[in-house]
Amino acid sequence: EGAALRWCISVALCAAFLGLGMSIAVLGPTFPNLAANVHKNVSDIYYIFVGRSLGYLGGSVLGGVLFDCMNAHLLLALSMFGTTVGLYGIPWCKKSLLLTVLMSVIGASMGILDTGGNVLALNTWGAEAGPHMQALHFSFAVGAFVAPILAKMALGGSESKDLSVTEKTNQSIPRSMPTVSAASAVSALKHHLGADFLWSYVVIGTYLLFVSFFFFILYSKGSSARDKSKASLQKCTFARYHYALIALLFVFFFCYVGAEVTYGSYIFTYAEVFAEMKENEAAALNSVFWGAFAACRGVAIFCAACLYPGTMILLSIVGSAVSSSCLAFFARHPASLWAGTTVYGASMATIFPSGISWIEQYTVVQGKSASLFVIGAALGEMCIPALVGYLQGRFHHVPVVMYTALVTSAMTVILFPLMYKLANCPGESDLKEMSESEDRKALLSNSGLNEDEEDEEDAGEWNEADFEVIEMNDTLRNSVIETSRKIPGDSPAKVSLQPHLDDVLCDSPVAAAGSPGRKNVNVDREKND
Repeated sequence: EGAALRWCISVALCAAFLGLGMSIAVLGPTFPNLAANVHKNVSDIYYIFVGRSLGYLGGSVLGGVLFDCMNAHLLLALSMFGTTVGLYGIPWCKKSLLLTVLMSVIGASMGILDTGGNVLALNTWGAEAGPHMQALHFSFAVGAFVAPILAKMALGGSESKDLSVTEKTNQSIPRSMPTVSAASAVSALKHHLGADFLWSYVVIGTYLLFVSFFFFILYSKGSSARDKSKASLQKCTFARYHYALIALLFVFFFCYVGAEVTYGSYIFTYAEVFAEMKENEAAALNSVFWGAFAACRGVAIFCAACLYPGTMILLSIVGSAVSSSCLAFFARHPASLWAGTTVYGASMATIFPSGISWIEQYTVVQGKSASLFVIGAALGEMCIPALVGYLQGRFHHVPVVMYTALVTSAMTVILFPLMYKLANCPGESDLKEMSESEDRKALLSNSGLNEDEEDEEDAGEWNEADFEVIEMNDTLRNSVIETSRKIPGDSPAKVSLQPHLDDVLCDSPVAAAGSPGRKNVNVDREKND
């Protein structure tokens, strides 16, 4: 029953992350329609990205705090319900300020889901969380891949239908009013097209609503009490340099996610400007990067079952370092560009889930720690692409994108061995156990030596006693023999001396132990008798 429950939690988390990927990726293809819906130009509503990013950061911080003090399933259910409300409100939003507020709400809800989902997967599976973490982030990649297709399907159906309606309308309008008919037809087309296109938000919101119901059911079962107790039992396993590890992993994810988003965002422009590719070739190159990224995350689900997270991170950073070096110095050659892009996309796929699984082996990952990881990733996603865009505008003839990939790969190559060294330092509890074990060994060795010395001293004392008793017995024996020779027959002296001799021999400790002196005296007595 416990195993079935854990698998149900994993399936629900994968479904939630599928919706998370769709919610994030649907904004790109629908951005022009959002601008038309609020009667603004595309360049005038750029701040909705800022609002969503700030909401995502705030939600990550809030989720890290709330996850440590309330039920995990209830928190995730409420976050997905908040995302659903925001997605439902977007198609009817006619004001840019209200649109920014809704985007901030959606970003905050997604930040809570991202933070809480990673921690819940770790608490549910513990040391076996590797494949499930890879499946979680593979579901996110699939959602990001499905959302543009969903939006394009809505756009394609509405385009064909509205174009036929427009042609019939233009044919029925008299030739005396060509300008008015064209304007009305185009406005009607844009209005209907935008409305159909924005219905993709409703579809994604409905999907997340169903997933949130499943988490409400898990909350009603009260199944996360076991996970909470398990997490409380693990609180004694903090690493010696816990906070240093968290800070270094924050920087590690900052570099990694920033490089990933930067390359995926600018490779199309780089291929057209620097590699002089055609538009369809540049689009294919961009698709190769994200396709290799998603495919490698799917393969990593099975690789994580037989490889340690540290091994997967090592393979990934080595692959990213080699491919980014190839891209930085040989990217003008088409073969190097295609091969380097494929390897770079595959190498970047498993670092984030493997990093979370790796750090959980050495220290406790609570809600606040996971929120720092998500915040680092979100800051890298915001800052590094903006910096690259600014530098590329200043230095037109320098491939800033490729050099950024090389620098961030070098940073990850430096940071991971440092984190590994800190993670393997023995903690305070380990040091105490080592010192206690050494003290026990020293005490045991000393007690063993003392016992040996005492045994040797006792043996020496008993040997001295033996010699003294033997000498005394020999003296008595000689005196008895001489007396018996002087007194002929069975004299009273012999009889009176015999009990005295027996008493002396019986009272001696060595005689009681069966010493050789006792045996010799008895033999002589028999001879004399």
